[in-house]
Amino acid sequence: MQDPRRRRLLLALGAGLGAGLGAGLVGCAQLPRAAPALVPGRPVAAAPGVYWVPGTGGAADVRNLGRIGNAGFCVGARGVVAIDTGTSLAHGRALLAAIGRVTERPVLEAIVTHTRPEFLFGAGAFRERGIPVTMERRCAQLMAARCSNCLETLIEQVGAGPMAGTETYRPDREFDGDRAIDLGDRVLQLRYFGHSSGPGDVAVLDAQRGVLYAGGLLDVHRIPDIQDGDLPRWQQALAELRRSGASVFVPGHGAAAGVAAIDAERRYLDALQARARALVQASVSLLEVPDRSDLPAYRDWDQYDIIHRRNASVAYLRFERELLFK
Repeated sequence: MQDPRRRRLLLALGAGLGAGLGAGLVGCAQLPRAAPALVPGRPVAAAPGVYWVPGTGGAADVRNLGRIGNAGFCVGARGVVAIDTGTSLAHGRALLAAIGRVTERPVLEAIVTHTRPEFLFGAGAFRERGIPVTMERRCAQLMAARCSNCLETLIEQVGAGPMAGTETYRPDREFDGDRAIDLGDRVLQLRYFGHSSGPGDVAVLDAQRGVLYAGGLLDVHRIPDIQDGDLPRWQQALAELRRSGASVFVPGHGAAAGVAAIDAERRYLDALQARARALVQASVSLLEVPDRSDLPAYRDWDQYDIIHRRNASVAYLRFERELLFK
């Protein structure tokens, strides 16, 4: 049996330690609770009235149904604005159902932030409910130029069943440059930075809530795909995102994060360009570039083995062409 005096001493020490941890230790904050695990397809509140819907990450395949990218929505006094529409007709319907579980307010509009299959082919679900789908003009032009082929590829990757009813389309609304959307209690700002991560790529800023949907401009812990990007302007756009005043950034892929995620992507883009220049200057053959472009700091990022190797070849060719034309 435990000595009563020893028991009282232990209780006193425990109480004192608890008080010290709670208030008495200068500069020590209370330990945060562990963040809940993200569930693909389940809305996550980034701020009051501001939600994002996680994708699975990875590459599109039959297991994830191609639902690899994030979507989102903002709930205002007038109704809801959806941010990106998903991969397929079925995915778009699932996103609308997710919105419906959060609010009964009407969906006023769906914004497609950039031209990637996992963000735009769910538009049919919105349009069948009379919800207009909106794109920046240059984004719409790129979609018209190539997305028939994108859809065929996506069906091969995911399967005809999950992609049933998914079609190419023309957006219901186009805008040129920046735009504002009045939600009644606040205004969403659609920000266009010129040809950056891609032509027509936009970010959606809810300044009052401090949340920015970065679309194609930002991926978190995932290799960004540069094939459509203008890297100097992309870097400038990322700098603008950093100055936006937002504290939460919802990327195209990966978890919502703070400004450190922007800095990480900028460092990757800098490192990629530096390696490509070094390989060109060393007269390395293009065939050798993917195997000579290792960046160890980014090996654990999603799609490193696929997208980074392709990025290296794209960056090499661009720098080689730059030297030739000089």
